[in-house]
Amino acid sequence: MAPARIGASFRWLLASTWTSNLGDGLALAAGPLLVARLAGSPVLVALAAALQWLPPLVLGLVAGVVTDRVDRRRIVVATGLVRVVVLGVLVAAVVTGAVGIALVLAALFLLGVAEVFGDSAEATLLPVVVERDDLALGNARLLGGFVTLQNLVGPPVGALLFAAGSAWPFAAQAVLLLAGALLVTRIVLPAAPARPSAAPHREIGEALRWTWAHANVRTLVLTILLFNTTYGTAWSVLVLYATERLGLGPLGYGAITAVIAVGGIVATVGYGALTRRVSLAALMRVGLLVETATHLALALTTTPWVAYVVFAVFGAHAFVWGTTSVTVRQRAVPQALQGRVGSVNTVANFGGLVIGSAIGGALAEGFGVVAPFWFAFVGSAVLVVALWGQLAHIAHADADAGRPSGAR
Repeated sequence: MAPARIGASFRWLLASTWTSNLGDGLALAAGPLLVARLAGSPVLVALAAALQWLPPLVLGLVAGVVTDRVDRRRIVVATGLVRVVVLGVLVAAVVTGAVGIALVLAALFLLGVAEVFGDSAEATLLPVVVERDDLALGNARLLGGFVTLQNLVGPPVGALLFAAGSAWPFAAQAVLLLAGALLVTRIVLPAAPARPSAAPHREIGEALRWTWAHANVRTLVLTILLFNTTYGTAWSVLVLYATERLGLGPLGYGAITAVIAVGGIVATVGYGALTRRVSLAALMRVGLLVETATHLALALTTTPWVAYVVFAVFGAHAFVWGTTSVTVRQRAVPQALQGRVGSVNTVANFGGLVIGSAIGGALAEGFGVVAPFWFAFVGSAVLVVALWGQLAHIAHADADAGRPSGAR
């Protein structure tokens, strides 16, 4: 899992990330279940998803500037501790019976604010502690933990803990996040490059210009923005879809993310062989077709086992897409710009989710929980046609790493 050549710092990073992944996985099922119990409408359920996705949209670029200016390891530790405190308040409110939907929404927003700064800094650590040729391996290991612990193990355990007592999964998450913050302190980083000295708005402008000038990174950002709009439309009301359309209880809902993770694990095993035989552009094109078909299948089915199969296939696609896109970006972006260009991608990522959640909540309120999935299918199909040619840039990602578009 962590060959000796990669070094001890990578192993500490891996341990920290996997521990935090498990904690976040507990809340992945427990959070929506708590919101669904307290909320009175699909709009509030979608709002809860939007409040977790809003901070990266609003603060993502700021987080990138902070990441490139401040010790990145300290940012990860500090934000982890902030999340522990917020979870402590939420647990106390649940235990004492003082919890309400307003408090839960506020806690989700604050957790999202801390997480955007922590994730921005953490995403820049891997290129510092491993060699360029080991980035794909390192990303696969980190994402493998995300798939296995956050999506496979965490949600069913979180749902089980929630059924035992709604405070338990959040208390366990706080303990695991604290452990993750302590583990990251063991990472030894090389001497940091000179910190940026320009005004923050100039640093943000530099990152935006660099992103737009590089065809492969620009294509990734545009694709994630548009497809996350359709994805966010459907997934913002997934807990209602699972309970009302599929008739699933808390454990059945928690099993959705577990099944998605199974698909991701299968893709993890075969990812190396896949990339040796299939171009990056072809992988991404197939992935977008899979995502479009996922929305259609979920809109049509009312059978849980059929939906689970669809979720498993989607999980394989999500792993392949995520590993490929982050590796392309890390190879292309200079170290001094990693935080800021990564934040541009983050803003696009969560911007699409926030827009989609607003659409999803309105559609579900007015037309039922299946309507967002029909919207996602039609929108994704249109986007596949529009972006198909642009994905050719990804085929040259390795050859053109670090070069602006037009340069060969």
